[in-house]
Amino acid sequence: MNKKIIILLTLVIGVCAAYLFIHSHPENPKLFRYILSLRIPTLVVMMIAAFSISSASLIFQSIINNRIVTPCLLGMNAMYTLVHTAVIFVVGSGSILATNANLSFTVDLIVMSVVATFVYSFMFEKTGNNVLYVLLIGTVLASFFGSIQSTMIRVMDPNEYDALLTTLVADFNNINVEVIYFSLILLVALTIFLWKDLKLLDVITLGKAQAINLGVDYDRTVRRLLLGVVLCIAVATAMVGPISFLGLIIANLARQLLKTHKHNHLILGSALMGMLAIIAGQFVSQHIFSYAVPISTFITIGGGVYFLYLLLFTKGGI
Repeated sequence: MNKKIIILLTLVIGVCAAYLFIHSHPENPKLFRYILSLRIPTLVVMMIAAFSISSASLIFQSIINNRIVTPCLLGMNAMYTLVHTAVIFVVGSGSILATNANLSFTVDLIVMSVVATFVYSFMFEKTGNNVLYVLLIGTVLASFFGSIQSTMIRVMDPNEYDALLTTLVADFNNINVEVIYFSLILLVALTIFLWKDLKLLDVITLGKAQAINLGVDYDRTVRRLLLGVVLCIAVATAMVGPISFLGLIIANLARQLLKTHKHNHLILGSALMGMLAIIAGQFVSQHIFSYAVPISTFITIGGGVYFLYLLLFTKGGI
């Protein structure tokens, strides 16, 4: 187990070094410093997004007890696209809400966090703490948000729509450093807040009845973890945009590689695999395709194929 984690860590360090230093022109000190000043913040954002999405997806799958679900089913991506569409539709692409990176990130994070926290806490309580009902409600809300967004797009000015499209695709370039600091502080605080609940995941996966018999306050723990998942996805989505299927791929690959039920190993392994996938994908997008193909395209295509594989060939493990 430790050997596999060490191998993953070594691979992550290697791909980070490749991303930072290949074609960085170290022979020219000024150009070298300038390139690093652009790549280092992007690298940090990729690592934050990978940690947030990977850990949230793995925790979510353990709560639902199903390996083919993803936090995207809670409607977070649809909510993000609706928020951005509404901003452009109401105040225009030239407004401060759309052009100021700090303000845009704050609006995304506050709206998604507040709405999701209220909706899913309320629904979790109203459905008798039934996680599957919450999952169904999230799917319905995603369709609802998508319908509203489609309606706005149909009557939107074409020029405004062009400006909107660039914000609806995951982007790891032109990162605001202040957003990085805020995201790191928020994730650290969230991890500390949920630390005791995270240590109970191994017991929760045994089932509600078994967890209660072992002294776990199941409903409270699951509610807190579910809100933590929502906030992690909100942070990652607000930083870089929606990345569908990434969590599904990474969480399942971590389970297949590590072959353990200990969530401290699984979360660490999935976070490292997420970093490896995103950084390697960005490296390919940057150096091979010259940014013509965004990394989200690779993730979506690969995730769709892997999802079909899980459905068709691993029924016994789902």
